[in-house]
Amino acid sequence: MNNGCVCCTVRGDLIRIMKKLLKRKNSLDGIIVETTGLANPGPVIQTFFVDEEIKEACALDAVLTVVDARHVMQHLDEVKPAGVVNEAVQQIAFADKVLLNKTDLIQSEEEKAAVRSRIHNINAAAEIIECQYSNVDLASLLGISAFSLDRWLEKDPEFLREEEEAHKHDHGHDHHHHHHEHKAHGEDGHKCDDSCTHGHTHGHKHDDRVTSVGIQMEGECNMQKLNEWLSTLLQVRGPDLFRSKGILALQGTDHKHVFQGVHMILQFSSSKDGAGRPWASGEKRTNKLVFIGKNLDRNELTNSFKACLV
Repeated sequence: MNNGCVCCTVRGDLIRIMKKLLKRKNSLDGIIVETTGLANPGPVIQTFFVDEEIKEACALDAVLTVVDARHVMQHLDEVKPAGVVNEAVQQIAFADKVLLNKTDLIQSEEEKAAVRSRIHNINAAAEIIECQYSNVDLASLLGISAFSLDRWLEKDPEFLREEEEAHKHDHGHDHHHHHHEHKAHGEDGHKCDDSCTHGHTHGHKHDDRVTSVGIQMEGECNMQKLNEWLSTLLQVRGPDLFRSKGILALQGTDHKHVFQGVHMILQFSSSKDGAGRPWASGEKRTNKLVFIGKNLDRNELTNSFKACLV
């Protein structure tokens, strides 16, 4: 698929690829669509009901949401700019099952109970499955027929209508303007809380403050400088760093080093531990890093990492 958000700019790609998969000679047991952590599930769900070919050939089995038990509250509590959806709320609201992951990182049973209560307030119908490393029996996730379109149409009768009109327009049919009035958040007659999904799927907008920064740079890192840089970065920018990951070349070793991070939690591994293969003889030692977060400064991240090189 092309780069972009599967719930916005590349939904046409999703439809195209789905149709291509359906034309394969060998039949498929199922198709799993994995979105990013920043996707609003609503428009993706709508895709399975507004395209006649896909609607005829596919049945939406379930919407599954993996929740980071350690960090989810700060995302649910985040105040977004006007008109911007809170994707964390949406992902829980649309879930048929919630995988409450990283429960081993929660400090107390009281904290876990508060997280479960918050999830329940957003989506009382969703089953909550506690897990670590997302280790869950697949039989409880696949082939469960958990999604109900009727349930969503009861909540929002306009859930499919605008998407159907847009889809007809994209295919050259019914060229006319069709507009529905939705009560905005804060308007009379609309009470907004955690469980609110009305209006979020219609013309939704993402938070422009959230971006990604990729760094690709040849050379070897000084381990001490790298540790100091990462430590400072996590302390200062941790709350804004939703995701960080990278492959690193360190001075004095042929092993590739890999790091994965979520906010202020960082985990290191290497090819010595079985994470990939070592650097080959003559291979260019290129460091590759990706940061996803809020208010990221590309030049600052690039220059500060460059200072870690030997």
